[in-house]
This record gives sequence, structure tokens and C-alpha cells, in this order.
Amino acid sequence: MLNDLELTGRARTHVVQRDDLKAALQHNIVEPFLAMKDAAARDGIAIEIVSAFRDFEAQQRIWDRKYRGERPLHDAHGNVTEHAKLSGAALIDAIMCWSAVPGGSRHHWGSEIDVIDRAAVPEGYRVRLQPEETQPGGVFHRLHQWLDENMARYGFFRPYRTYRGGVYPEPWHLSYAPVSTVALQLLTAELFEQAVRASDILGKELVLSRSAGIYRQYVANVDAPEFPGRQATA
Repeated sequence: MLNDLELTGRARTHVVQRDDLKAALQHNIVEPFLAMKDAAARDGIAIEIVSAFRDFEAQQRIWDRKYRGERPLHDAHGNVTEHAKLSGAALIDAIMCWSAVPGGSRHHWGSEIDVIDRAAVPEGYRVRLQPEETQPGGVFHRLHQWLDENMARYGFFRPYRTYRGGVYPEPWHLSYAPVSTVALQLLTAELFEQAVRASDILGKELVLSRSAGIYRQYVANVDAPEFPGRQATA
């Protein structure tokens, strides 16, 4: 069970650094992930983690840079949105469609991974983690077909499988259900607000003025596992 600091990314006592995977993960996810990775390798797919645990400070760096316009904002199709035309609530919403408010990111839990197929990446190709890469003709389409057929066996699901009026679909974002379903229940709207209030993130007052709605729309509003009660297997 994760404590309040772990749930909101203000501690890393619940994760282990795996240099072989170049990622920090909650310890319960390591064995199922390695089993899934090995199974995919037998089918010629090299699953690689490109993002896993992020603490509050790391999430804040992403958030603040997007708030200042130093990192691009994208629409649902991956097209760049002009930062200069956004302000106030519109800017906050544009960021939250792809990047969580620090304290409300699932990546704080160590149960979430963004994955690619390293074997499918052409020389010189820059991975973008955009929807077209996962669709027919995309560089990672075969990976996602494989995940569709196999990831549930290892306890993984896509929390952003469909658009529910909050975060845009992120097929590459996998969640380890035995950890994340419990973590989501423990991360309350009150705890989320507390973490934001104790921070110095850009746009803090705007976020706090809408914190309950942000929690409902962007934190709690996710797709549930499609295999209720199912545990990971090797």
C-alpha cells in the first residue's frame, strides 16, 4: 500500500531503480514486466520503457515548461497547438490533455510505463509518442497489436484507452492493475489538492481554484482494466 507522499510523487520509497531497464518501478511490477518483455521478444518485439516513475519534481519540470511555452502543446491528433493563443483555464486544459498536474500523475506510483518497440525504430528516427505511431502504418503498430492480444495476461491495461473528456488516448501508456487500481482509490481529491497547495507549480492558483473538477476529469476519469480481478502471470 502506498502512503500519501508516495501517491503524490513526494517520496520514492516504493520504487526500485533498474539500471538494466533504465527505469525506476514499483517492485511488484518488475517480474510481470520482465515476463511480458521476454514473451514479446520471442515474437521479435523489443519492448522498451521510455518513461516510468516520475517524482513530483520531474513532473513539475514538464508542467512548468509547458506552462511557459518551452515545450509544445498538442491537440488530440498530435498537432501542435499555438501556446500564445492560450491563457488561464484554456492553457491549463491544454496541458492536462497530455500531462498531469504534479501530484496527480499516475507515473508517481511506479506502476505506469510508456513503452515502444526498440526493434521497430528506424535509424535516425525520433520517437514522438504520438497516436499515429500506434496506428496502421505507424512504426509501433505491430507492438500495439501484440499488446492488445497479450498484455492482460501480465496484469497490464491502458488507463487512457479511450477519450473520456479528460486525458487524450495514450496507447503507449500501460498500467499494472494490481498496484494502480489500489493507488487510484487511495489518491483522493483532498490529497491531490494538498500536494498542489504545498507546491510552487506555475498556475498553482488556477489549478487550486478548480482542483475538485480537475481531479474528477483528469485524475479519476480513466478506463478501468478489462480483466477485473485478474492477476499478473508469468
